Amino acid sequence: MANRTDPAAKSIRGTNPQNLVEKIVRSKIYQNTYWKEQCFGLTAETLVDKAMELDHIGGTYGGNRKPTPFLCLVMKMLQIQPEKDIVVEFIKNDDYKYVRVMGAFYLRLTGIDSDIYRYLEPLYNDYRKVRRKSPDGNFILTHVDVVIDELLTTDYSCDIAIPRIKKRWTLESLGALDARKSVLEDDFEEEEEKDENEQDGLEEEAAHEKQDYYRGRSPVRDRERDYRRDSHRHRDRDYDRDRDYDRERGRGRDRDRDREREGRERDRRDRDHGRRRIRSRSRDRKRHAHSSMSPRRHEAEDGNPPEESKKKKGKKEKKDDGTDHPDPEIAEANRIRASLGLKPLKL
Repeated sequence: MANRTDPAAKSIRGTNPQNLVEKIVRSKIYQNTYWKEQCFGLTAETLVDKAMELDHIGGTYGGNRKPTPFLCLVMKMLQIQPEKDIVVEFIKNDDYKYVRVMGAFYLRLTGIDSDIYRYLEPLYNDYRKVRRKSPDGNFILTHVDVVIDELLTTDYSCDIAIPRIKKRWTLESLGALDARKSVLEDDFEEEEEKDENEQDGLEEEAAHEKQDYYRGRSPVRDRERDYRRDSHRHRDRDYDRDRDYDRERGRGRDRDRDREREGRERDRRDRDHGRRRIRSRSRDRKRHAHSSMSPRRHEAEDGNPPEESKKKKGKKEKKDDGTDHPDPEIAEANRIRASLGLKPLKL
């Protein structure tokens, strides 16, 4: 009995109002403790007190998909079906934002298309923050206008399938709904009036300056006359500036040329110095080699004068190389082997 719809309630969209909530979600609401304890015996008047106690919105959450108190109260409104004036007062309530969201949610489920647009679109200007319980049980922050946009543009909200409604432009073309008026339209009108006033003021100033132009001498002509009068000064100044620029430019080129010349001379000096150093080293090496092959050293080592040692070596080489062999063929072969650095034939 506690879960039955009020007998005086009218069918909505051709069905029982509680059937707007899916059966699985509806059965979870009936089994919920909040529904059994807090929602039993509620009327349209006492429902307001429970709605004022809400501190978040949402559908089902947790592993067993437990319904929120917000969903239980929406289900109770579908069961008792309060009058339209009470629902409109819920929506127009500025003090309790959760009461407003609950009234908008119920009107979106049960209202006609024109009423939905007429009463829910003004809530786009409500930017207050509301807490929403996500399916994992955590709370997230959202805003009233975001919830209203979800109700008007999506098919699901708070785990409830929302009935489809006609597009706004269709209702406007049928004449069932007036064109939407933005709250910023007044500000736009004020800005347009301000721009028009400024434009009028500029036109008056231009007209006044035009009259002064024809009354007296033209400031443009005065400037042109002064420029023509002082044209030689401007010309001389420009000539002096160009001449100074060319002079500085020539000096810069001279400096660059001097740097290049100095660099080439430095490189040439370095090369000459390196060559002289290499030559001195080669002379020292030759001098050292010549001193090491001096006659005194040979005389000290061999005990004989250098000429005698040379003669002995010549005789020894002649005897050892085999070129003085009596056989001319062997002598010729020994000469070839001596030129190749091989040992002579001794036959």
